[in-house]
Amino acid sequence: MDKVGLVIKAANTFYDELQRDRNARFRSWEHCYKSFHDARHNTVVDYDYLSLQLAFYLASWGMYRGSSFLLQKDYKVHEPVVKELLQEQYDCLLGIKCSDLRKNDIQIELEHLENYMKDYYSKIRKSVKSDGVKKGLSSILITKILMGTLGCVPAYDRFFIEGVRELKITTGIYTKTSLLKLVDFYEGKRNHDKLEELRNRLMVRDDLKYPQMKLLDMAFWEIGFAKARITLNEQRMKIRGMHNG
Repeated sequence: MDKVGLVIKAANTFYDELQRDRNARFRSWEHCYKSFHDARHNTVVDYDYLSLQLAFYLASWGMYRGSSFLLQKDYKVHEPVVKELLQEQYDCLLGIKCSDLRKNDIQIELEHLENYMKDYYSKIRKSVKSDGVKKGLSSILITKILMGTLGCVPAYDRFFIEGVRELKITTGIYTKTSLLKLVDFYEGKRNHDKLEELRNRLMVRDDLKYPQMKLLDMAFWEIGFAKARITLNEQRMKIRGMHNG
């Protein structure tokens, strides 16, 4: 099976799992994305509600684990970021087509938003970590927020990174170069139409499709997750063999 075939298979696996459970954990992305999508068209915006949606989505995707600085804050800590995300200048990023990410003006807006979030959350993190901060803010948090609210870039977490490395699509470090390699993959002559055919059945609701980057996000996550599961099983078998020997 070629690379696009593996991506399509993985995306189908991920999506079909969601359809079997109407309260599945990873449906939190759908709830968050839909809420932010609709808020951009509302005259009155409930920032408190959106902050709660964002917090629960992040928790569902592992961003509130024991060592996370966010665990020491309530959901309202996200409100300044929510207000920034809903600025009109970022409308161009909502559910964006991969090909548009090549445009310079789009890249400028994306970078501006990323820098705002990095600056804001870095200050929050520094206020929580009494023993000092030794490393910069992880791109995992920033990309997860961008995926959950705008669907414009994949979440560069452990399993996504494993997936793109497994198929040698792009690097595991979130940069403009890495992102554009994903764009090149989606827009490839043999790939685009096949991926769009699949995306036509990936629905948040009847009038709202999954963004192109969400398709890649969940496909490579599924590939990385499957690889990690195989590796774990192999390690267990090896340990059992050592004990039996």
